[in-house]
Amino acid sequence: MNLARPLRTTALPALLTVSALVALTACGTSEADSADGGSGGRSTVTVRIPDPGNSGVLALGKKDGSLDKALAKAGAKVKWTGSAGPFAPAAQAMNADQLDIATGSITSGITSLAQKPGFKFFTAVDPDAAGEGILVRDGSGIDSVADLVGKKVAVNQGGTGEYLLLKALAKAGIPADRVTRVYLRPDQTAAVFNAGKVDAWAVWATYAVAEIGSGKAHFVADGAAIGSDNYSLNAVRTAFAEQHPKVVQALYRYLHEASAKEKQNPAAYLNVFTDVGPTAVTGKAKEVQTAFTAKGGTVDPIGPEDIARFEDVAAFYAEQKVTKDRVDVAAHLLDVGKLT
Repeated sequence: MNLARPLRTTALPALLTVSALVALTACGTSEADSADGGSGGRSTVTVRIPDPGNSGVLALGKKDGSLDKALAKAGAKVKWTGSAGPFAPAAQAMNADQLDIATGSITSGITSLAQKPGFKFFTAVDPDAAGEGILVRDGSGIDSVADLVGKKVAVNQGGTGEYLLLKALAKAGIPADRVTRVYLRPDQTAAVFNAGKVDAWAVWATYAVAEIGSGKAHFVADGAAIGSDNYSLNAVRTAFAEQHPKVVQALYRYLHEASAKEKQNPAAYLNVFTDVGPTAVTGKAKEVQTAFTAKGGTVDPIGPEDIARFEDVAAFYAEQKVTKDRVDVAAHLLDVGKLT
């Protein structure tokens, strides 16, 4: 089985293997780990994953059954639980043995890793150079990062938004305390932003697409201009990876192949269940989303060069006092190619 990441070296001595996890972890087994599949005494492993909503690889995999089909080969099936959202609560759910898989950014991941985590990261998607950045309203008079001085910028604390703002300011040589950070949950920020109660919003594609698609907002600096190292990662509950490595490997393989297809045909992964209502992406927003996805990365194994950039983010967070100490990210990574 070839799990190699194109153009990347995936020999990762720094990553934990499952045998190492056995020595380091003493987590219990949940009901989800031992669900009876009813096939001649053979058990079926249940993988608990947040419901993916109306768009994306997992949404299509849920609708057409392809994800369950892929996991069935490893003796597993999906149980959709809750809904996809910020990584911090998902990390808490994994720590509490209520969730097995979650997706988040390296930035929110680092702050969660500082809280005695019960999870490991096993895949990486390159930083979104086009779909994240500092969003401003058209006609705001903010034409550069320097124009943010004295302004209020909405960010999610300890996550992507705070990272993007601090990184943009550092690159522009602007002290962080010259801009007011307004800590808001991302799903509560659009109304505040559009009401003019904040001057800008440091945000990623999930929330930026609708604003840019409205024709009333734009990035004053996107991920490329900021020099963002904000990878998207998939995390797995540590005990689950220890007990069911082949399931994690099968999930990776599915995500890798499907994300490559999504990049080639982004529109096929939008509005999977409905093309109307609040979860639908329509009009200009649909064009914006498809363009971002086409420029984005694919789900791949974590390579040494990725780890170096993760460590840069951890060092930056410690320097900016987002975290108390520098988090050792490498200690919380899995080499998916070595799971056996």
